[in-house]
Amino acid sequence: MSENVSKASGTVAQAKRAERAERVELGRVRQMWHLLEPLHAVLYYAPESFEEAAALGYGTDVRWPSYFPFRAAPLGQVGAERVTSAFYSFSPRMVAEYVDPAWRIARPGDVLKARERAIDRAYRAIWGDRVDSPELAEAAVLARRAAEAANTAGRPLAAANAELAWPEAPHQQLWHAATILREHRGDGHLAALLIAGLDPTEALVSFAGIGAASADTFRSRGWGDEEWGAARERLVARGLLDEDGVATEAGRALRAEVERRTDELGAGPWGALGPDGTARLADLLGEFWVAVLGSGLLPSETTLGIGKV
Repeated sequence: MSENVSKASGTVAQAKRAERAERVELGRVRQMWHLLEPLHAVLYYAPESFEEAAALGYGTDVRWPSYFPFRAAPLGQVGAERVTSAFYSFSPRMVAEYVDPAWRIARPGDVLKARERAIDRAYRAIWGDRVDSPELAEAAVLARRAAEAANTAGRPLAAANAELAWPEAPHQQLWHAATILREHRGDGHLAALLIAGLDPTEALVSFAGIGAASADTFRSRGWGDEEWGAARERLVARGLLDEDGVATEAGRALRAEVERRTDELGAGPWGALGPDGTARLADLLGEFWVAVLGSGLLPSETTLGIGKV
């Protein structure tokens, strides 16, 4: 009897979460991604991150030697094939180039400690005394509540980050929450790409086709000219691109569907936080988001297409 009651209670709880999720508009879901993505991504560009990476023994002439271990470390000492699967859009050759030596240079546990130190230092450099503000502390509480509500089933990067211990400092908790939520959305985005029938190279070529970023930006993922050209030909054959590589009406519609589905798959944490809590967090994040963008650390154009989709 008690087991049946427990199952019934779980079903009711799931239904309530679904109902709350329906009340969070998808436009708000995308807005929260736009606000949190820079707070997460600054780790990969901040000089403090490169200093911490160099102290571990990673090269810093370009960002990739530290990007791959910093992002993959929550997965543990995994090989290039699993990182390629989780990251999706990177060429397997590029992943192997940086992941194969990564764990010989430093253990994942040491990398995780280094990225905590890096974001602590980076946030303090960008935000100054505001890292100790009540507004940031409140934002951290709300972001953590959303992150802890994220369903990580079938989402390897979100699950790996969610399994880590929470930092104590509010500004580090905010980054950890932003990272879980970012990877939760990213894992869902890969599912949307798979449903749309877009393989890793096609995902990039089709995104370039709608003008989300330049082809050169997307080529930073390590695909060669022959692979890029073959993906373009496949998309032309499907009627998704014209001969010049520009998205057709059908191509634009498919990419819009991918983004809509991504928003839907990323709505759960915001439904759990609720419309009022989500709106409050958006307001609180504003000044910190502006400061990160104003730091000049982030590139003006990325493969994410923020502001273009």
